[in-house]
Amino acid sequence: MDPRVEKLAKVLLHYSLKLKKGQILKIQGETVALPLIKAAYAEAVKIGAHPFVSMLIPDNEEAFLKHASEEQLKFISPLARAEVNKIHALLHIWASENLRYLSSVDPKRQARFYRIRRVLKDRFYRRVEKKEVSWVGTQFPTLADAQDADMSLADYENFVFRAGHVHAGNAIAHWKKVHREQQRLVRILNRCDRLHLQARDTDLKLRVKGRRWINCAGTENFPDGEIFTCPVENSAAGFIRYTYPAVFGGREVEDVRMEFKEGKVVNETAGKNERFLTEMLNSDRGARYLGEFAIGTNYEIKRFSKNTLFDEKIGGTCHLAVGNGMEEAGGKNKSAIHWDMVCDLKKDSLITADGKVIYRNGKFSI
Repeated sequence: MDPRVEKLAKVLLHYSLKLKKGQILKIQGETVALPLIKAAYAEAVKIGAHPFVSMLIPDNEEAFLKHASEEQLKFISPLARAEVNKIHALLHIWASENLRYLSSVDPKRQARFYRIRRVLKDRFYRRVEKKEVSWVGTQFPTLADAQDADMSLADYENFVFRAGHVHAGNAIAHWKKVHREQQRLVRILNRCDRLHLQARDTDLKLRVKGRRWINCAGTENFPDGEIFTCPVENSAAGFIRYTYPAVFGGREVEDVRMEFKEGKVVNETAGKNERFLTEMLNSDRGARYLGEFAIGTNYEIKRFSKNTLFDEKIGGTCHLAVGNGMEEAGGKNKSAIHWDMVCDLKKDSLITADGKVIYRNGKFSI
């Protein structure tokens, strides 16, 4: 086994999840992620926890979304409800042999499925807020992801492990340092209200008064490197053009442009898969409002890979998510979706806060 996989498993369980003896750990992923699943399981046993594995089978999800009856779509297993209420920790491993396995599914059925299952997601995150459960999501490098990122598998493995700083040195010490550095920025931003984002084809204003900025340093996403908040729901005004393709639910939407009035997306266009974009924005009342504004700080990630986990963390970018807000940041918007879209700020860009420049051309100036 690649020693970096075992090192990643230790960082995830000891640093991200802080897994303890006696806790119930759910490890979730596809068969292609077996090396990391096995490494995490073994480490959990050494800790004295009670791990179990939930294998994800993409063909089953596709079959269900295509052929399930209305009754089946509405059904939520009591086992799933019990699981959400009983586990103490969740390790979700993103890894797939086919990143487009839902491409032929009706977007309306897909959106409806997410809306129905929202009750489980809401319950889980309420437990997260109460510190009853911890979770982390991470990427295991696969050939499909490497192809999507236009890399060889070996290059993609290096990309993934470098982004998490598990390629060399003490990864846990590294992420503790990131946390300290970002906490300084958070303290400053928590005093701000009016933000103004300017970049190519982008001029967007929003407010964050009364909201909290959150320091993301590897405890829920791994790799990490961002600070985020939830905009005041009716405050976004202006327009934005997202530099990179927006990927959601196995679909890739290119050249996304949005116009906001009183917080709501009132006009959206895309160069590819515009219908899917509109269907997702129409999935519920909260889907057309912003649930997140964030700035990427991981300068080890130097290129776009069509994987939101990495792309939203690219140093010198920002990302905004339509849909569900996070209670920990004071967000009040509710939606079955949370769709991050990334905008490059490395050139000809500016972020001002209450009239003062705080960010210019990919770097903080505070």
